[in-house]
Amino acid sequence: MVVGGGISGMQSALDLAESGFKVYLLEEKPAIGGTMARLDKTFPTNDCAMCIMSPKLVDTGRHKNIQIVTGAKITDVSGEPGNFRVKVKQRARYIDLAKCTGCGDCARVCPVELPNNFNGNLDSRKATYKLYAQATPNAFAIEKRGLAPCKATCPSGVNVQGYIQLVKSGKYVDAWKMIYQDMPFPAVLGRICAHPCQGACNRASIDESVQIKNLKRFAADVAYRDLDNLPLPERDFQREEKVAVIGSGPAGLSAAYFLSLQGYQVTVFEALPLRVG
Repeated sequence: MVVGGGISGMQSALDLAESGFKVYLLEEKPAIGGTMARLDKTFPTNDCAMCIMSPKLVDTGRHKNIQIVTGAKITDVSGEPGNFRVKVKQRARYIDLAKCTGCGDCARVCPVELPNNFNGNLDSRKATYKLYAQATPNAFAIEKRGLAPCKATCPSGVNVQGYIQLVKSGKYVDAWKMIYQDMPFPAVLGRICAHPCQGACNRASIDESVQIKNLKRFAADVAYRDLDNLPLPERDFQREEKVAVIGSGPAGLSAAYFLSLQGYQVTVFEALPLRVG
């Protein structure tokens, strides 16, 4: 095991791998390269840092005896020389390395911007990002900073930060789709919800809470202007089981909706007569 995927870590891993050892190269960031990847020139020769490092990135990434483990943090080391046991905690990447092609489409549509630590916070990057252009592994990652208090207090667990960023970007139908994944009545609750999310909003410590309920209502109202072209979810299969839901209140209709998406044949029973208007 080599801890740290900087220039020295890569060279050590390559030397060991060429000697026939199976090497686990651990790196805390989503890509190897270390500090040298952030440099323009190297002292004292003034050579291009990336020109020196790029061949080692390629060799390290392709070597059959090297397994790169990114987002890794060592939590415990026990044993003795020649027989160590190491416990490693790996941070979730949220993007499948085996499927990511590095095309960057996900970053282009990501609505969330964060300070770019790689560039010393001199600019910003998306929450979906690749550490640098020549990064190895050549795949994107998503940075998540825990559960937002607005989402934690929402009874439906709606991704509040996500749909607010989409509203900010003018993607109102996409915002409605995100709300609709967890709660099928965005227009109704955008009007009558008790909005505990706003009470927990961190923005209140600066000036006032974000008007989450009104933004939900706005996104739904815009989406419902074109009902014929609204991208409603469809179930891919149908189960044989049938489910009866007693009561057509918000809870009953929500249960019927999510059961239907899972393929169940649902019948809703309501004691009151159906009224229109």
